[in-house]
Amino acid sequence: MQHRGFLLLALLALLALTSAVAKKKDKVKKGVPGSECAEWTWGPCTPSSKDCGVGFREGTCGAQTQRIRCRVPCNWKKEFGADCKYKFESWGACDGGTGTKARQGTLKKARYNAQCQETIRVTKPCTPKTKAKAKAKKGKGKD
Repeated sequence: MQHRGFLLLALLALLALTSAVAKKKDKVKKGVPGSECAEWTWGPCTPSSKDCGVGFREGTCGAQTQRIRCRVPCNWKKEFGADCKYKFESWGACDGGTGTKARQGTLKKARYNAQCQETIRVTKPCTPKTKAKAKAKKGKGKD
C-alpha cells in the first residue's frame, strides 16, 4: 500500500516538472524582445490610424527586426511624446498679460530609450473664475 502512495506521488511530481518545462519553452519560442539579443533599439510607437490608439513599435538588434504592439494614449502631449514620462509641479499663478498659467516637469522615465528633454515647461489658458450658483432655498409651501 505504501508503494502505491509513493509511486502516485512520484508520478504527480514528474507531471508537474514536465508541465513547468513545457511552459518555459513556450515563453522562449514567442520571441520575447531581448531574449536572443541584448542591445535592442526601439523606435517610437506609431498608431495604426489617426494620431492615437493601438499601433506598433519597431525594434532592431543587429540584423534582427521585431514589431511589437503598443498603444499611444489619446491625451498625450505631442511636444514631448508618449514615451517620455515627467513629474510635474503644481500649476503657477495666472499671468494676466498672456492669459496663461505654466508649470515645469522633470524627466521621470524614458521608455524604449526615447530621446527626452530633462526638463520641460508647459502652459495652458487660465480658466475664468465663475461664481458658484446659489442653491434655491426651499420654502414652506402652503397646504
